Amino acid sequence: MSSTNYNLSQNPAEEVRTSNWSALRKLLDLLPEQRGKLYLALIVMVIYAFVSMLGPYVVGYTIDHYIKDKAHQDYHQVLVNCGWLFLIYLVVLAAVYLRTTIMGGYGQNVLFSLRNTVFNKLQELPVAFFAQNKAGDLISRVNNDTDKLNQFFSQSLMQFVSSLFIIVGSGIFLVVLNWRLGLATLAPAALMWIFTRLLSPWVKKKNAESLKSTGAMSAEIQESLGNFKVVLAFNRRDYFRQRFMAANKDNYKASVSAGVANNTYTPVYGFLASMGQLIVLLVGIYLIAHGKFEPGFIVSYFMYATSFYDPLRQMATLWAGFQTAIAGWDRISRILTLESNLPVVPSMTAVHAETPALLEFRDVSFSYPDGKSVLHHNSFRMEQGKTYALVGPTGGGKTTTASLIARLYDPTSGMVLLNGKDIRSYTPEERTQKIGFILQEPLLFTGTVKDNILYGNQQYKDYDNEALTKVLETSGLETLLSRFDEGLDTKIASAAEGISLGQRQLIAFIRAVLRNPELLILDEATANIDTVTEKMLEDILKRLPATTTRVIIAHRLNTIENADEIFFVNGGEITRAGSLHQAMDMLLHGKRVS
Repeated sequence: MSSTNYNLSQNPAEEVRTSNWSALRKLLDLLPEQRGKLYLALIVMVIYAFVSMLGPYVVGYTIDHYIKDKAHQDYHQVLVNCGWLFLIYLVVLAAVYLRTTIMGGYGQNVLFSLRNTVFNKLQELPVAFFAQNKAGDLISRVNNDTDKLNQFFSQSLMQFVSSLFIIVGSGIFLVVLNWRLGLATLAPAALMWIFTRLLSPWVKKKNAESLKSTGAMSAEIQESLGNFKVVLAFNRRDYFRQRFMAANKDNYKASVSAGVANNTYTPVYGFLASMGQLIVLLVGIYLIAHGKFEPGFIVSYFMYATSFYDPLRQMATLWAGFQTAIAGWDRISRILTLESNLPVVPSMTAVHAETPALLEFRDVSFSYPDGKSVLHHNSFRMEQGKTYALVGPTGGGKTTTASLIARLYDPTSGMVLLNGKDIRSYTPEERTQKIGFILQEPLLFTGTVKDNILYGNQQYKDYDNEALTKVLETSGLETLLSRFDEGLDTKIASAAEGISLGQRQLIAFIRAVLRNPELLILDEATANIDTVTEKMLEDILKRLPATTTRVIIAHRLNTIENADEIFFVNGGEITRAGSLHQAMDMLLHGKRVS
């Protein structure tokens, strides 16, 4: 399970695979509570289509009965019928306005709900997913791709549906009034259908490539801005400028291709629509000349042909927008279909040891999705209340081992036990309460020091500053808090700008220790802290409960010299090193990193 490939850009599911109508059904199911609005909009569209069909009939009837024959001309009735036409057009106007209002709100609801759904799904996915995908591309999916769907729902869907009703209604009138002429008039529409069926997969593919390139460019921008200090320090603006130009060029080419694909429908639909109207005009003139049709009838027939083909011209643009929306949905649904490869297994599968250690590796192996094997069949135990150190060369697997202990990943094979139970049987809440993890590069959120040290801590979430300060004093953490000018109210800006890396580490340390975990992992946790602060942290560690187990990853000798046991991690093996001297000897003369 740990080797699950979460790379969205490489997975075959990223290719165009969803049929248009199945995708549309899934989209409509996003907001079941909003279906009432859809039904109301549908009723409005039926009324709109029905009323629109009356106009051509009224015009033709008026010409044949009150205008054509001079002996029976009745201009009063002509004015009455004009009044009816005006009323019809008012109803059409009201229906269009009501449709726009209803679907505009529905589109915004879809956007709001879909973004929440995607973001919540991202919260459920494991570290492996974020390690394999760029943040900029995920941002583009959450922001840009969802907006394509909003535009479709709020602007295009009901216009598409209403056009469909008009087309069907006009087609029925054309065939019923004269089936031979009707079939001839509708012949170009059959060619349109064939053309659309053949072209749609290509158009959808081009739109998918355009959205993908937009995500790639967003990822490039995010990476460049996130590392701008390094760019300035090494004066490598040219490097990132070239990378952005390459991403922008790819996006330009993909966007042009998508634009060409989307605009292919319009001229073809326009030409075939003109052919249909030309058929009506030529045949109609011929039939009038032979006395088989009345002029008013031909006018009505031509208006119905226009009512049939004008919406088809509009649908050329709407269909291209629909293909863009479906391409965006494919990218979004790819995330929604993913499942975490770190499931909670049923408690009945938990494995109990006769003399359980706090933590135990049983024949654990681990490989990353790219095939890189890091650990091979390792077994060891960690007892409660002891301090363990993991040492080894860079890239040897120390952080991977710590990640397996914290269940950021699952072993490729073997089992990790916590308190004698399969660690997979613990819920995330239970596991994070028992295991604390302090990373070398701590992550802080915009807010205050208080917000950050209470992040994910349900026990103290409702404490005010005074109550929380007492808790910190009891835990011996108040001296660390003194390093911040405004104490708990010290502001933390975006990306933790304005405070030092050492201060960030202090916040991460307080956050972890305050949870009073049974096992505390420190991954180079003191690497960015001055000597005085490091001494303060050591004192805090000594004041932790005697039952707290510590796992330390560090390169400083003074950090690991007091460890109860040292493990040397390298070449896929986790070996007991014994003393610090033996560990250093293994580090200097041990196996090369495989």
